[in-house]
Amino acid sequence: MKKRLKAFDDLFIDLINGKMKNKYLDIFMYKVTDLGGAIFSSLFSLVLLVFGNNKVRLIAIEALVILFISQIIVQALKKMLSRERPYVIIEKLNTFGINLSDYSFPSGHTTASFSIATTLALNIPGLTYFVFILATIIGISRIYLGVHYPTDVAAGIILGVGSALVVHFYLIHVVEYLGAFIGIK
Repeated sequence: MKKRLKAFDDLFIDLINGKMKNKYLDIFMYKVTDLGGAIFSSLFSLVLLVFGNNKVRLIAIEALVILFISQIIVQALKKMLSRERPYVIIEKLNTFGINLSDYSFPSGHTTASFSIATTLALNIPGLTYFVFILATIIGISRIYLGVHYPTDVAAGIILGVGSALVVHFYLIHVVEYLGAFIGIK
C-alpha cells in the first residue's frame, strides 16, 4: 500500500508541480491558494454570520463549527505524523519561496475549503458545482506550489467533506443551539 501511495504522489506531484507549470498558473495558484487558508475561511464565515439573514447565519455557524472540528483534527494529525513538506524532500521541485513551519499531512487549506464547500452545497444546492470546483482548484494549488503531496490533499478532501457531513447530519442540534444562543430563530 505504501508503494502505491508513493507512486500516486510521485505521478501527480510531477504532473501538477512540474508539467503544468507556466507563468500564468504561477500567479493564479499563488493567489487562489489563500482562499483555503484559516484567515479567509474564518472571515468568510464571520461575514456571513454578521451580514446574512437567519438562514445564512445558521449556515455560517455550521461552517464555523465544522472548521473548528476539522482544523483540530488536521493539527493533531500533523503533529502525530510529522510528515515533512515536499519541498524539503524532493529536489528540483518548484517551490515559489514558500517556507512553512508546520508539517504536511493533511492539507489544512484543502480541509477548510472542502469543509466550506460541503456546507454550502448541503444548504444551498445551487452552489454545489461552483464551490466544489473552487475547493478542488485550492487543493491543486497546494500541490502546484510544492507545499503538499497529493495524498495530503486527498486526506484534506476526506476530512473536510467528512467533518461537514458529520456536523450537518449528526451535530446540527449543536449548530441550532448556538444559533438560538445568539438570537437566531
